[in-house]
Amino acid sequence: MKFNTKAIHGGQKPEKATGAVVPPIFQTSTYAQSSLGSDQEYHYSRGSNPTRTALENSLASIENGTHGFAFSSGLAAIDCVLRTLNPGDEIIAGIDLYGGTYRMFTRLFEKYGLEFTYVDTDSVENVAKAITKKTKLVWLETPTNPLMKIADIQAISKTVKDVDSAILIAVDNTFATPYLQQPLNLGVDIVMHSATKYLGGHSDLIMGALIVKDAKLAEELHFIQFAAGAIAGPMDSFLALRGIKTLHLRMQRHCENAMAVARFLKQQSKVDAIYYPGLEDHPNHAIAKKQMKAFGGVVSFSLKDKSKEATFKFLENIKFFTLAESLGGVESMVNHSATMSHASMPEEERIKIGVTDSLIRLSVGIEDIEDILEDLAQALN
Repeated sequence: MKFNTKAIHGGQKPEKATGAVVPPIFQTSTYAQSSLGSDQEYHYSRGSNPTRTALENSLASIENGTHGFAFSSGLAAIDCVLRTLNPGDEIIAGIDLYGGTYRMFTRLFEKYGLEFTYVDTDSVENVAKAITKKTKLVWLETPTNPLMKIADIQAISKTVKDVDSAILIAVDNTFATPYLQQPLNLGVDIVMHSATKYLGGHSDLIMGALIVKDAKLAEELHFIQFAAGAIAGPMDSFLALRGIKTLHLRMQRHCENAMAVARFLKQQSKVDAIYYPGLEDHPNHAIAKKQMKAFGGVVSFSLKDKSKEATFKFLENIKFFTLAESLGGVESMVNHSATMSHASMPEEERIKIGVTDSLIRLSVGIEDIEDILEDLAQALN
């Protein structure tokens, strides 16, 4: 199946008991067993639930994996990956990470004995130089949040595996979605999503996801999820599955509108830097063009007036863009990374990577582009 067909039919079958086309919400914690020690598929919903299974089959299909796992949040999914490691193991990660990921790495898992090395992952050489005998995981986020840097997934995967095939490579694919890039096809071991964002697509659920191809790794991840209990509920699973069915349509409009916004911002005298890989002057444009179908729905930019006052004035004046922590919904949203998504990062570290007080992140929705551009124009001027 091609992607658009997979989004609707991938891994899906009519429900057995009634033939329902849409998987029902199995709002149950436990299941009657025919006999002691029965080998039936469902026993207790922490282990598996039919609604969650339907979603996980869909996730595996659209990412070209074999096993999908739905978690209570994106951070719960990351937590599960890190639990495969042992004290003393080293993780190589990008310097430009989502603030919640950075917080988990530095404030939780460092004290449990994991070691983290941060490099600029838009350079393959930086990753290669950081590999040591203790390296067990390379964590990539591409495009990055909020500076929209692009890592060459295939080149990094090959380089890392040539050094040590046992090193796991994981990609946070939240910004791109499986519609734009499929990291498992490019040599990685684990794909992670904050399904709260584009996969759900309607700002009405919190969820994370992992997708893998290797059966042994899938077994380990399932055990950790079952033992720790960070599962997605049946109602959220139903909503996410519904969202996936229109992912391709929404992403087409997100990408079209975001490109128009990026080009509009380039013409504005009050705008300084623009971070969008679809622009030809973006330093990673060639890599993005190679590994992505289009360039995503997020555009970040900074104002020439670097004062907080100017930034806050823009944020207060904008109308159609909702000031909010999240992204990836059908509605346009605006985020001030320094005080929102990256508030937990020390100011010195935040500024060092480029998340300044004047940086603004736009999650461009699927509204009429004329209304979006008019709103940006009035807020700037």
